[in-house]
Formats: sequence, C-alpha cells, structure tokens
Amino acid sequence: MTDSRDKEKRKLARERLRRLRQRAKNRQEQEKAQEKEKEKQRAAQVARSASAEPAVRSEKTKPTATASPATSSKQRDRQRELQHNEERQVEISALERDIAELGRLTDPTDATAGEIDRIRHEVEQLKRDFYAHLDSWQRLQLARHPQRPYTDDYIRLLFDDFSEIHGDRNFADDPAMITGMARFHGRPVLIVGSQKGRDTKQRLARNFGQAKPEGYRKALRAMRLAAKFGRPIFVFVDTPGAYPGIDAEERGQAEAIAHNIREMSRLPVPILISITGEGGSGGALAIAIGDRVFMLENSVYSVISPEGCASIMWRDSTKAEIAAQALKITAPDLLELKLIDEIVPEPEGGAHTDHAAAARLLDTVLACALDELLQLSPAKLLDQRYDKFRNMGQFFA
Repeated sequence: MTDSRDKEKRKLARERLRRLRQRAKNRQEQEKAQEKEKEKQRAAQVARSASAEPAVRSEKTKPTATASPATSSKQRDRQRELQHNEERQVEISALERDIAELGRLTDPTDATAGEIDRIRHEVEQLKRDFYAHLDSWQRLQLARHPQRPYTDDYIRLLFDDFSEIHGDRNFADDPAMITGMARFHGRPVLIVGSQKGRDTKQRLARNFGQAKPEGYRKALRAMRLAAKFGRPIFVFVDTPGAYPGIDAEERGQAEAIAHNIREMSRLPVPILISITGEGGSGGALAIAIGDRVFMLENSVYSVISPEGCASIMWRDSTKAEIAAQALKITAPDLLELKLIDEIVPEPEGGAHTDHAAAARLLDTVLACALDELLQLSPAKLLDQRYDKFRNMGQFFA
C-alpha cells in the first residue's frame, strides 16, 4: 500500500515537473519579448518629452480640471507596466512554491530530483534577470519598500552591546535619528542612523525618518564623543530628506546641516557611510561625509526626489520616472560618477526579502573597509577625506 502511494506521488511530481518546465520556458520567452517592447516604449517616451519641452517653457501651465490625453495615456501605460511587473513577481513566487512542493514530494534518490534542481536554477536565473534589469524608478520603489531593513535592524544584526545616546543637550531628542555606542567584531564603535517606522504609529513617532535640527545636533554630539575616545563611526542613511517644517526652520535646519558637513570632515576617526534605502537631499548629506561611502544595490542617493524634480522642471509630477532617469540616482550611476566607493549586493529580490542575508553582505564590506582605514594615521585619514570630496564633480569644470 505504501509503495503504491509513493509511486503515485512520484508520478504526480513528474507531471508537475513537466508543467513547471514549460512554464519556466514560456516565461523566459515572454521576458525577452517584453523587454524589447519596453525599451522601444521608453525611447519613444523620451523622444516625446524632449519635443514637448520647448512648448512647456514658452507658456505658463494653467491648472486644468482634467488631464490631457497624452498624460492619461502615459499614466495608463505606466499602470500597465506596474501591473505587468507585479504579475512577473507573482509568477516567479508561484514557481518557487511549486519547486518547494515538488522537492517535498520527490524521493531524493529519484531521477526527478536532478530535474527539479535544474528547474530551480532556471527559476533563480529568471529572478536574477528580473531584478538585474530594473530601471531607476523601479529601484526607487524598492528603496522605499516598507519592509526594507532600517537602522535598528542593522544594529540588531551587526552589532553587540548597543547603548543608545539621547538628546542634543540643547533642545530635545529626535526619534528620527538614532545614535549610540556598540561593538563591531569586538571593537567599540559609534552608530549613527536615520530611522523610519514600520507602521503608522511608528512612522509618526519617527517623523517618517525626517530629522529636525536637534537630530543633526544629536548626531554631531555623539560623533564628537566618538572622536574623543578614538572610536570609528558607522552611519546608516535612509531618509527622504530633512524635515521641512516651520518649527525646524525656526531652530536652524540649514545651519545644523551645514555645521554637520563641516565638522564631519574634520573628525580624526574612520567614518563609514552606508546608504541603505533613500539618501535624500541635504538631510542625507548632513550625516554622509565619510572616508568610505557604500550603497546597497537597490538604494538611491539624490539631491532631490524625482517627484520634486519633475514638479520643478516640467510642473508635472507624473514625469517623475523621466526625472529619476535624468538624476542618476541609482548605485551604478553614482559609482560611475565616482560619488560612492562601492556597491553592496543585496539578496535576490531585494534586502526586504531577507534582512539577515542583507546584513551579512554589508558586514563583509564594512569589516574590510574598517581594517583598511585603521591602518591610516589621523592626519592621513583627514587628507584622504578632504581629497575625496574635493575631487567630486571635476568633470563639470
């Protein structure tokens, strides 16, 4: 009786394997055709935008009750593209579930097990191809993913004996900025990082990761303390920008950012910066002056958000995708421009799929960089940091 049931299970596994192989093959063919069509549409959209730009500049845009046919068409195209990407992700997830189920049903000694391994590799390749060919806008969506690991997650996964430092000794404690002492591979270090929230209550408490002047002053106070005791500084950046509210401006938001930038350039200890999600505007730069600047594979770093850029340049926030391409906000773009030092790979599907794996990948990079920087004298460290930032943007001269 048991043998008959096992035979039935193996027969079912072989049949499902055949269907799975066909699905994977069909999906690969569809991916190639859709990628070609997508490139054609993108080129046509850029051409239309370029031809329409002089007309936009020559006359003031008047508010209208309804969107133009061209805008509506673009919105529909974008919605279809987003829906298509979601369908691709769902299909890949379904294939992964099928493989896991087949692996459970199949006898490890059966010839079908080898076929399942081959299909598993094909699906993994599909997944890699999907995430390797994301455009700037799609990477921005991954950088903003609500389940992406935040500073407190990296503290938990990478460091030991964390002891938080509160307050700027001037006005208040800013929950949007985390600072504290910890140990990294047994070495005492300081951690500074912007912090978003997981749910609505946390996001409101953390002000959506947007620090106020007291947050930047708290960070600088902690960094000066680290410099006093010779402790390296680890900074994790994930913020849409500094808080633009009236109360922040009244307390000197711009001055706090500028003061941080100047003082961080003078700290005589190693400073390692990791852009883990969004690196937005001066709010990110205020804590991102360091000896090494790393970016996770799907993070972004920009002087302004694509939505804000589109609203200024074209008075149309629906052109945010074009702005994202033009701003060069992704890690490969910034590495090519020599504005960052290294790209840290993420787990397949993004850091939000596996926090522990993302932390392990970042840990290796941070440990190697710290070992290199600790070999330098404080004077050499400051000279290299100065040259690093002075040489940025020389191609504009």
